Amino acid sequence: MADPDAFAQLESRVTQLARQVARLEDSHAVKCLQYKYGYYIDKCLYDEAVTLFADTGEVRFLNGIYRGRSGIRRLYCNWFRKYFTGGVNGPLRGLLLDHLMLQDIVDVAEDGASARGRFRCVLQGGCHESMREPIPNLPRQFWEAGIYENTYVKEDGLWKIKCLHYNMLWRADHHQGWANSDVHLTPITRAYPDDPNGPDELLPEAPTTWPDTRVVPFHYPHPVTGKRWGEQ
Repeated sequence: MADPDAFAQLESRVTQLARQVARLEDSHAVKCLQYKYGYYIDKCLYDEAVTLFADTGEVRFLNGIYRGRSGIRRLYCNWFRKYFTGGVNGPLRGLLLDHLMLQDIVDVAEDGASARGRFRCVLQGGCHESMREPIPNLPRQFWEAGIYENTYVKEDGLWKIKCLHYNMLWRADHHQGWANSDVHLTPITRAYPDDPNGPDELLPEAPTTWPDTRVVPFHYPHPVTGKRWGEQ
């Protein structure tokens, strides 16, 4: 007959391993979700990108907050789609908007129902010389980079984006380089409905960009000291 204590230890170990496997699977699923979001917006597939969000999701872009399905669609399908593709859901010949998602750090909550993720985005963008009508105010060739600090939620067994917070840090004309460039996007000044494409809420201050070098707060503590960034 098996030793009851040994059996209990084995059962506990199996439960622990099952929990660890579940967290690894959740972490992988969240990373894939973010990567798939990147692939969709590369090709201006904004309808597909919007459906990756939870019904109560939100996007923080520049100094605006876009809330819920209606707010998120306003940002992607009204503003972005009309600006980049003239209202077409899909890629435009001669338009480059490749978003490279890098340096992923995902932390899943103990209950497995939510997660936090930090990703670096490097964007290669521009318009080919063959385009008949270049996109207004978009550089011919440019680089852009920023940090995502996002939250995710599991709904009915599926991971969705709860809050996508893109912190644009710098943008540079390819020919001039980042030593001679700054961000040309100006802060949002009007909210919805005053601006049909505006956010549901304006943040009190626009975040700083290059040549300022701000630190985007980390969602995780220091892995050695256990302290949050900024704590003494």
